[in-house]
Amino acid sequence: MDQKKKNIDRREFLKVLGVGAAATSAALYGCGSKGTSATSTGVSGSALTGEMTYRTNPTTGDRVSILGYGCMRWPTISNSSARDSNDEIDQEMVNQLVDYAIAHGVNYFDTSPAYCKGRSERATGIALSRYPRDKYFIATKLSNFSRNTWSREASIAMYRNSLKELQVDYLDYMLLHGVGMGGGMQEFEERYINNGILDFLMKEREAGRIRNLGFSYHGDIKVFDYLLSRHDDFKWDFVQIQLNYVDWKHAKEVNARNTDAEYLYAELEKRDIPAIIMEPLLGGRLSSVPNHIVARLRQRRPDDSVASWAFRFAGSHDKVLCVLSGMTYMEHLQDNVRTYSPLIPLTEDDKAFLEETARLMLTYPTIPCNDCKYCMPCPYGIDIPSILIHYNKCVNEGNVPENVQEENYRKARRAFLVGYDRSVPRLRQANHCIGCNQCVHHCPQNINIPGELHRIDRFVEQLKQGTL
Repeated sequence: MDQKKKNIDRREFLKVLGVGAAATSAALYGCGSKGTSATSTGVSGSALTGEMTYRTNPTTGDRVSILGYGCMRWPTISNSSARDSNDEIDQEMVNQLVDYAIAHGVNYFDTSPAYCKGRSERATGIALSRYPRDKYFIATKLSNFSRNTWSREASIAMYRNSLKELQVDYLDYMLLHGVGMGGGMQEFEERYINNGILDFLMKEREAGRIRNLGFSYHGDIKVFDYLLSRHDDFKWDFVQIQLNYVDWKHAKEVNARNTDAEYLYAELEKRDIPAIIMEPLLGGRLSSVPNHIVARLRQRRPDDSVASWAFRFAGSHDKVLCVLSGMTYMEHLQDNVRTYSPLIPLTEDDKAFLEETARLMLTYPTIPCNDCKYCMPCPYGIDIPSILIHYNKCVNEGNVPENVQEENYRKARRAFLVGYDRSVPRLRQANHCIGCNQCVHHCPQNINIPGELHRIDRFVEQLKQGTL
């Protein structure tokens, strides 16, 4: 009963905001999409004061909102994220979120056959189909991660199903999904080259069924460098990279397999390839920072959210076409719209300040989990992301004691153990890991997941026994 009342209250709140009437809202505010009247000056142009900032794609002339809607976390009827839950997606809420986004200038929507456990494209298609096709840009991906989708027939079937689910006859932005993950160059060739799928997608672009063709990059830098070295052949219209103020110069300190975003961005910039940005919040870690970091950011700009610093950093680079954010709740969407309406670019002093902030954050030994859930499901039922996220949360809050002599040992011990049981059911905790390593291959951050789970399990046992 309480949950039902909570959902009703949210809907009533949204109705007060006036986001339910899509056509009326679009007429009042304008969609800011193809043909928008907002001003823009090249790839780094911004809208008028109080309106969304737009960037221009030099290849197609698309005028894209700098805030892009990442559709991997649509809300469910239980008020959770469909990336985390099997509950039914709350289509009414999805529609209202899309209505608010479009009414306030957002026109780029990024989805995938893999998002929301395979349900994102359909929910996205239903919400967007209520608008004229020229009022939004759809980006989706060929997410053929599983070996049984590597064949030409299976990959083409996935592509055509995306068109069906999204209720469109062409795609604005199409990505090879997650190149560089897992098996590196060999896996990339199996997924896209040997089966002729990249050639197929390039022909679809020639036919107009794909307007922009690019790739999203994770992991092996050899794959990234190879694809850019073939730019004259493939003619990438855009590339999606991970970029935030920690990864800019310190990606390898977060994860030894990653490459600094400064390098990735520079390689795109020299070829005049627009960048789409993912992980501007580093998997949420830049919106949930230690208290002393919060105080540091708030002291400099008291009225701005912690997350807004990360979004401003990502958007302050001229070749960034769009910054993605997976927004489950209206308050997150509203905050991001405020940040980018218009974008106030960082000064050089601001950038130096964030570099100092990044260095401070790196003193906290968190695990580089971005909660992408590519490691799931675990064949033994372990909730891998929830375990790692709980550990990181406790690190950031100072609740990972090193020994019983610490002044706050008892408080930290209780916070860690009680929070662990609340966050992760006991049958899904780290002590059930047998080290089968099936998850390791799927992790884009190349985390030694079994090693981390065993380390956390040993730490939990030491806390329980008081033997630290």
